[in-house]
Parts: sequence; C-alpha cells; structure tokens
Amino acid sequence: QVQLVESGGGLVQAGGSLRLSCEASGRTFGTYAMGWFRQAPGKEREFVATINWSGSMTDYADFVKGRFTISRDNAKSTVYLQMSSLKPEDTAVYYCAGARYALSSMRANEYDYWGQGTQVTVSS
Repeated sequence: QVQLVESGGGLVQAGGSLRLSCEASGRTFGTYAMGWFRQAPGKEREFVATINWSGSMTDYADFVKGRFTISRDNAKSTVYLQMSSLKPEDTAVYYCAGARYALSSMRANEYDYWGQGTQVTVSS
C-alpha cells in the first residue's frame, strides 16, 4: 500500500508563490504516474497537473499553464507542484495522487492512491 502525504500549503497573497510537496511511502513510487488535483468549497475536484514516471512528460489544466510546474524526484519519492502568480481562484484543497497503470492522466478515476490534501488560500 502506498501512502501519500502533502505539505507546503498555506496562506499567500495574490501574485505570490508556493511549492507543494507530496512524499510517498513504498518502493514503487518511481513506477507511478503522479497528479495534482484540487477542490474548492462547493465545487467538484478538478485536475491540475500530471507527470509520468520518469518526469519526461507533463500536462496541465489550461487555467494553470504558464503558472504552475509539476516535477518529481524519484530518489526522494516526492512530487512537487510549484505555483506562481497565484490568484484568489486558486484557493482550494490540493491533493496529490498516484496511478499504478496510467502513463499520465487527467482523470481522477485512473488514480489509485490519494493524499489527505493540503489547503492553499490566496488572498486578494
């Protein structure tokens, strides 16, 4: 069983930056695609970014392209989400997720493991 633990959330002013981290337990992290999703109050969970097992392929939701960067360090079993130029509408709980079989995916139902989430609040 893989456990994912996010960290790095917090309160930031609009235009600021945050880096989220997600550390995985288990020895198979390097074989999984990883993703970041978010859920704002009263809204459904939505895709943010995904990265394949080696880090050679990434994809982003249109609303974060050019502002967010996903990366991973397999030696540390950690995936990151660097967020810049943050907007109040980026306020949400951010979740990392791991997919055993997908190359990379925007679909939440293709992910097998989920973290508990970390709150990001962007003030105007």
